[in-house]
Amino acid sequence: FNGNMSCTFNPTHLNQRIYLHVLQVILMLTKLFDFNLNSVTESSLWRSTDYGTTYQKLNEKVGAKTILSYLYVSPNNKRKIMLLTDPEVESSLLISSDEGATYQKYRLSFYILSLLFHPEQEDWILAYSHDQKLYSSVEFGRRWQLVHERVAPNRFYWSKTGLDKEPGLIHLETIISEGQALYVTCKLQNCTEANKGKPFPGYIDPNSLVVQDEYVFVQVSTGGRPIYYVSAMREVFTPMKLPKYTLPKDLHVISTDENRVVAAVQEWNQNDTYNLYVSETGGVFYTLALENVVSSMGHEGNVMIDLYEVAGIKGMFLANKKTDNVVKTYITYNRGRDWRLLQAPTADLRGNSIRCELPYCSLHLHLHVSANPYTSGNIESKDSAPGIIVASGSIGAELTTSNVSMFITSDAGNTWRQIFDEEYSVLYLDQGGALVAIRHTPLPIRHLWMSFDEGRQWNKYSFTMSPLFVDGLLGEPGEETLIMTIFGHVSHRSEWQLVKIDFRSIFNRRCTEGDYQTWHLHNRGEPCIMGVKRIYRKLKPIARCVMGKTYSVTMTSAPCDCTEADFECDYGYERRSDGKCTPAFWFLPSSMSRSCTTGTTFINSTGYRKVVSNNCTAGVIAEYTARRQHCPTQAPKGLHLVTSEGKLTATLGTNVTFLVFLEEGDGARTSIMVDFGDGHALTYSNVSSIEDGVKHVYKAVGIYRVSATGENRLGSESVVLYLHVTCQLEYIHLSAPFVAVKSKEVNLTAVLWPSQVGTVTYIWWFGNNTEPIITLEGSVACTFSREGVNTVTVQVSAGNAILQDRKTIAVHEYFRSHLLAFSSNLDDHNPDVAEWRLDVSRVIKNSMVKATGVSPELLLVTVLPGLPTAAEFFLLPDKELTEGKPEKNSLSEILLSALNQNMVQFTLRPGVQVTVYAAHLSAAPLVDTSENHSGSAMLMLLSVVVLGLAIFVVYKFKRYSKWLISFNFLRILLSRHFLCPQMKCQSAFRHYQYLAL
Repeated sequence: FNGNMSCTFNPTHLNQRIYLHVLQVILMLTKLFDFNLNSVTESSLWRSTDYGTTYQKLNEKVGAKTILSYLYVSPNNKRKIMLLTDPEVESSLLISSDEGATYQKYRLSFYILSLLFHPEQEDWILAYSHDQKLYSSVEFGRRWQLVHERVAPNRFYWSKTGLDKEPGLIHLETIISEGQALYVTCKLQNCTEANKGKPFPGYIDPNSLVVQDEYVFVQVSTGGRPIYYVSAMREVFTPMKLPKYTLPKDLHVISTDENRVVAAVQEWNQNDTYNLYVSETGGVFYTLALENVVSSMGHEGNVMIDLYEVAGIKGMFLANKKTDNVVKTYITYNRGRDWRLLQAPTADLRGNSIRCELPYCSLHLHLHVSANPYTSGNIESKDSAPGIIVASGSIGAELTTSNVSMFITSDAGNTWRQIFDEEYSVLYLDQGGALVAIRHTPLPIRHLWMSFDEGRQWNKYSFTMSPLFVDGLLGEPGEETLIMTIFGHVSHRSEWQLVKIDFRSIFNRRCTEGDYQTWHLHNRGEPCIMGVKRIYRKLKPIARCVMGKTYSVTMTSAPCDCTEADFECDYGYERRSDGKCTPAFWFLPSSMSRSCTTGTTFINSTGYRKVVSNNCTAGVIAEYTARRQHCPTQAPKGLHLVTSEGKLTATLGTNVTFLVFLEEGDGARTSIMVDFGDGHALTYSNVSSIEDGVKHVYKAVGIYRVSATGENRLGSESVVLYLHVTCQLEYIHLSAPFVAVKSKEVNLTAVLWPSQVGTVTYIWWFGNNTEPIITLEGSVACTFSREGVNTVTVQVSAGNAILQDRKTIAVHEYFRSHLLAFSSNLDDHNPDVAEWRLDVSRVIKNSMVKATGVSPELLLVTVLPGLPTAAEFFLLPDKELTEGKPEKNSLSEILLSALNQNMVQFTLRPGVQVTVYAAHLSAAPLVDTSENHSGSAMLMLLSVVVLGLAIFVVYKFKRYSKWLISFNFLRILLSRHFLCPQMKCQSAFRHYQYLAL
């Protein structure tokens, strides 16, 4: 073994990023993490040009004090390297075009959280910033341009050649609000509103956009239930059709290989398991592949499904299924059509026989892939070594975490061998021609194990003189070589050690054709898998030679005749115990012809469909393949009417798009009439003419009965939708008296602006009550049983908006009140806002107290809304002087006298002196709310007399000025007696004015 190199670096915690190239270059980024400061305080960049035998420290070339955070390599040009600095120190990037030998530094105006390189264009990069902005560069990071703001993290994708119209197209999810997002497409260097595309009509759920191969997925929640949509080949979006009563809580796209979608769905009755569903090529119709697959939470809160796709053999998966609280491992060779348990090894490490009979006992494997890139996971397989799988697991009735051993198969899971009785990390070298294993242990070690015959025999080697705490393995510069690197430390306080191991000296020749043999892929003796017989070329177990980088996996195949095993159940069908596919109880096979047009044909399912990527021919293919039949003539049935956003509400003045579709019937010959419920209706000759929806704008708030009717010569069908058209509630005002009489009814009114906003709910809170009163009307009547200050709050809920207003009401046994008037100069400075009225009320009160000496506790003043400016003062009883009845004495006379003598004045602003006086429109006394003056009959009689007097004056003299005096007198009198809210009083005055005229 060659080389033993120590980095003169002793960090508390080491993070590494490794890059290697076939030109013997290795780049390594190390970071010193200080646990006391909870941050990275130092970094170093190392470069090797001899496969890791020696390293050069490059800190001077990138800046001695620069702290680096990430290392990236262009996937299309390995010579181009990008380094990101720690954004907490500075926001910069360093670029190299010569495999990290030299660097140029560029300042950034934003902090990069993640990068996405274009799969084909080596200089095109997308960068996501900390403030949810997406930037693009076409110069490998030397210049950046803002693409879009408010982009969801990790929800942006490059276009795919052959599918998208332009190579520089970007798919991204933009954030609209907390619960709404949009799927848009943008041009790389010209993402303007005019150039944006919106492939999906309407809002989607946040963090739901997935663009993967030929498919695009989004999620839209309606009524608390998620609806999943898919677009294949960038065509129109279609709801994904899961079995009717699946009712998913969660869905994850597992795979989109070979023009087929594999999805993990957590159904309504599942908590820690998921069901696997597979689709046809369109990704629309799904059938069940495997139930109750085990799931767990990853380190970053992501869902981990115990499903492993075996590398090197298409259609082969391993899964852990939970049944009756017991977890077992199953294997499939035909993309989930059939599953079976794993046959346990026949003997253990010491050659003792293992009695393990299926189905009561089998081999079970841990299927988690390591989150640490420098240690192998529980299971490993490689494309360059088809049929070889190494995994940790246990033998018995179920999967356990105790007594874990290592197992290997070299014939794609048909037979297994135990290779270690503890957990080991296993690396593939020389494209599977050699396997290296290092024990998983917290103790220091100095040995490793190596096998050249697919794990049948293992040889022990020492890789260091002193035992080493191993922290990771680097199978670099790739599995096609015989070079690896081990890193760790001698003690917890020692320097880090990098040990390069070169196995090339063990071999003395390269492999020749005679060192290879053929291997037939099979499933327990059945050679036809996925409709073909596959024959691979593999190295003979006894061969001791190097395959090298030029070796490539070769396979020959021959098609098989189709059998029932090459077909899975079609959508809506379920496999019974006898293996036959029959319709599920909820499925009507005739419904599959719903989009059929009379005179044309449709594909009528036999209940089966060929497994995607299955290449069988002839045989029973004619019997199981769907048949093309003539479309039946039928009346319209299953007419649906929805809005494009799936909501029953719309905003006034905006376009509402109605979607109409027909489940069954001749769509081409069925006319559609849409009545919008506001006096407008449209008729279309057929359903296909309105595939993009019908748009309409409502000009008034209300609830509209929208209907659609489909009709052809065989019949008709109608459907109704009730649409709530609303507008934004902008302001509310609680109209309430400022003073109320104890135990007497008070009217409270919530005034809205605009007055018509749609369906509104009013929530009333009184004092410290924990339960509100909820009404659909804007007025309530209430009484207060205790004296003191009471708080009333009204909340108005309209659509997504909730506004509130609050008023305080002083409650007493009785009070006296009088209207106040002001010098005319006050109107010029009255903005008619609530805050101004409160401030002026306080100033008036202080002026009256100062002029009369009345105790401020006995006086309330409020300025009324509107112009001309008016106010009212309330004289409250003094409990220390009187009990139960008001005194007909000096306080009211003192106040009126001061007002009549213009003694109450205040300065509004320099040069603006305002005089307050009593409103002398009648000779009526102060309003007294004691029992002697508050009889309802007396009030009504007085009101009628005053009304008659006003009518008589107008009729007799027909003089405008006298009519105005009488009317104002009526207004003041009514407001003082009834204590009604100002707006209600004004409405009453207008009514009396009309009668008077």
